[in-house]
Amino acid sequence: MRAATLPLPAPSIPVSVRIGAFCALWASAFSISKIALADCPPLLLLTMRFLLAGALMLGAVAISASPMRLTPRKVFIFAALGIANQAAYLGLSNIGLQSVSSGLAALIISANPVLTSLLAVPFLGENMSRRKAAGLLLGVLGVLFVVAHRLGGVVDHPIGIAFTVAALVSMVAGTVLFKKFAPEGELWVGTAVQSLAAGSALLPFALTFESVADIHPSWRLIVALGYLVLFVSVLAYVLWFHLLTVFGATAASSYHFLMPPLGLLFGWVLLGERVAITDLVGIVPVAVGIYLVTHSEDRFNLKTETERREAYDEHQSCPMAPGLHHQHLGFPHRRHRHHGASEVV
Repeated sequence: MRAATLPLPAPSIPVSVRIGAFCALWASAFSISKIALADCPPLLLLTMRFLLAGALMLGAVAISASPMRLTPRKVFIFAALGIANQAAYLGLSNIGLQSVSSGLAALIISANPVLTSLLAVPFLGENMSRRKAAGLLLGVLGVLFVVAHRLGGVVDHPIGIAFTVAALVSMVAGTVLFKKFAPEGELWVGTAVQSLAAGSALLPFALTFESVADIHPSWRLIVALGYLVLFVSVLAYVLWFHLLTVFGATAASSYHFLMPPLGLLFGWVLLGERVAITDLVGIVPVAVGIYLVTHSEDRFNLKTETERREAYDEHQSCPMAPGLHHQHLGFPHRRHRHHGASEVV
């Protein structure tokens, strides 16, 4: 009997839609987290979010009867990645959100592509063209322009900005480590292990430095927590690790330059945060930078997406490959080594 699978993202979904969904969900998390933080301390909020998300994903895998091929080594690697990608990154950023606006937090985190690309060259062997370097420079200049303006305001505190910058560094390290060391396949189970490890790592700190009595149950908290668990910790993280697996670290991370306009938009719609003219001006070089970094790589990746779908359809019609549709993410199972990281594409 054939086991059911969790084919997210499906091969029929265009890569542009997957990228757009990831960016929208990721950017919305800053505003939604700020709403939840009004009724719950940050570390306790994250602990509940991670543990619920991990349990939910493991439950989904169990119900689908998907085989779990996790070895102790894979569990250890995924757990370490979860502490870097989720516990440290979101723990620091949630603490920072207590004294900075959600829009500024999204802007700072959007510098991720620059730091990731700098580390991807020596550690992952990725190329750095002049066009890509110019795009990254324009992106970071746009972010710095807005951040410098916000530093003069009364809403954003330097301590909160420092925590957010530390969160950025943690995310960059986690991105490079995932691309280099993450075991192939096991996307859903691997993400579940990361969430459970992150929640377990934060639990003692949350209970030591925060009080459960400070949690104020409300519909606002329940809805916000549910959104963060289902749409961010589950769907957005699965999409993020999928993009990292399919694309290079620099190309995947470059889409974080889209977070500033989206973060400012969600902050304005959900929280009534002010959007200044200087914020909009700073987005212009960011948009140009995105184009320069991703334009040529997008055409290549879209081409390979088409080739993979054609190969998938061809293999599906071949009676000699009955189990092929069980493969990771629904794509044909073709492996190649990419500077220490095995990709399933």
